[in-house]
Amino acid sequence: MAFRLLVMLSLAASVWYFGWLLQPGRVGDPVLYWVLVLAETFNLVQALGFWWTCAHNRTSPRPKMRRTAPKMRRTANVNVDVLIPVYNEPVEIIEPVVEAAVRLKGACPHVAILDDGNNPEVRTLAERHGARYLRRKSNRGAKAGNINDALKRTHSPMVAVLDCDHVPGPRFLEATVGHFKRRDVAFVQSPQYYANAADNEVARAAWSQQALFFGSIANGKAGLDSMFCCGTNIVFRRAALESAGGFPEDTVTEDFELSVRLHADGWKSVYVPEVLAQGLGPEDMSSYVSQQLRWSRGCISAIPLVLRSRLPLRLRLQYLLSASYFLYGWTLLVYMLMPLARIAFGWQPLASASAADFLLHFAPYFLLSIASVAAAGFGTYTFSAFALAATSFWIGIVCTVRALLRRPARFVVTPKQGSAGWHPAAVAPSLVATGVLIAVSVWGLLHDPTPGILNAVAFAAVHSAILLRGAAPALRLPRRRAAPVQTARERPGVPAPQPAPAEAPASSGRSPVAGRAVEGITKPRVPPDVLVPSGDGTATTSETNISA
Repeated sequence: MAFRLLVMLSLAASVWYFGWLLQPGRVGDPVLYWVLVLAETFNLVQALGFWWTCAHNRTSPRPKMRRTAPKMRRTANVNVDVLIPVYNEPVEIIEPVVEAAVRLKGACPHVAILDDGNNPEVRTLAERHGARYLRRKSNRGAKAGNINDALKRTHSPMVAVLDCDHVPGPRFLEATVGHFKRRDVAFVQSPQYYANAADNEVARAAWSQQALFFGSIANGKAGLDSMFCCGTNIVFRRAALESAGGFPEDTVTEDFELSVRLHADGWKSVYVPEVLAQGLGPEDMSSYVSQQLRWSRGCISAIPLVLRSRLPLRLRLQYLLSASYFLYGWTLLVYMLMPLARIAFGWQPLASASAADFLLHFAPYFLLSIASVAAAGFGTYTFSAFALAATSFWIGIVCTVRALLRRPARFVVTPKQGSAGWHPAAVAPSLVATGVLIAVSVWGLLHDPTPGILNAVAFAAVHSAILLRGAAPALRLPRRRAAPVQTARERPGVPAPQPAPAEAPASSGRSPVAGRAVEGITKPRVPPDVLVPSGDGTATTSETNISA
């Protein structure tokens, strides 16, 4: 109810601001004005898409006990190939995943490790846990090609894919396989969770971004039948994969483009809002940038595919909103250039507008939009997450240029362990932008400290502060883990995983994720519309009110 009220107020504020902005007498420098209008229009479209998506969140507040997946008769006899792609990751990261996968309940798992690193230790690991070891002669198609080759050597009607750092909980198959009772379901996606978010600053901010997506946004997409594959913690119907020709191998976001193909062919997707596996987020800025470069390039490059696809209009709009998200970097560049143009050259996009007049119309629109994001994320979207996205503005710009120039993209695996040392190169564009903003501001204050210059300097200072906050993790040594973390916390937006059964063996303790609970981990607040698994296999709400 609070979110819908904020959306209504935000819509009114949008009309108030744009009605003022688009007045003919508001045009200052024509080029700057229309560039600003274009940037503001893009952000408005993204905001409208966000509100539309989250408004379709069908997770009922305070639901009564109910099962998260429909029952399927003889579920234990359903064969599922559990594929774990590997490429030079440490064995201590891989082993807890394999150990948990071979003990999955709710179906009959056939675990296979797909080793593109040709590591003898991985072969030994597979033999130790009774999993298949599959390797191939070449690394064609990276992760997509690895899975496609494995599909030719496996035969189960269901195929689960787990990244080698995502440890499945015991309910993973139990909570997903039942949804395939509907014959039109191609895949069932569950959330990604960063179990190292409690111990690492970059992982914590990255998780905050993920929490917003896998909470209200993913639930809203499920309500619009438009949830897409996210690469891990997912179960496919083999027939659907084969009908689409397997995973696309000519892209770095094979999961996103596969989803477009499947939905265009009439297949459906299901989202299970329950943490069924827990993995590792990027632990340093270089890893985060590597991850975001791949996601950004893949999504931006997929825009033409979405436009020419046979998707229904609703799904096409949803995919366009997701694929175009990373273009936000261009709008931040525009906002940073505006005060620079005013200070250095006296150019300004708006005429007949004082600072007070601008803030009177812009501030309600901006603040209500931010408030709607906070409400949709139940407080999980933090300022650190916002600053991290802002300081990464250049990623979308670089990827847009590369996509337009048709530069080939390369699949880069996100490192599973952070490296010690500074990473200033990962935030160099943001540091340069900050330096320019500060230098030009100082010059303006020294040469022409008029009210107009002071206003522009104030905006430049805000941009600089946000960029520096986002870049801060790259400018100091990463914290050493206090102890191996063996489980994820409960997270807002999706229920937490059940503890492993008592008969499950203890983890070796070498990985930051495994299968059992650890005492002393602070739990974030869980909203009242979250389904939490209980011991009897049903789902209930949580009333946890412990803040993170």
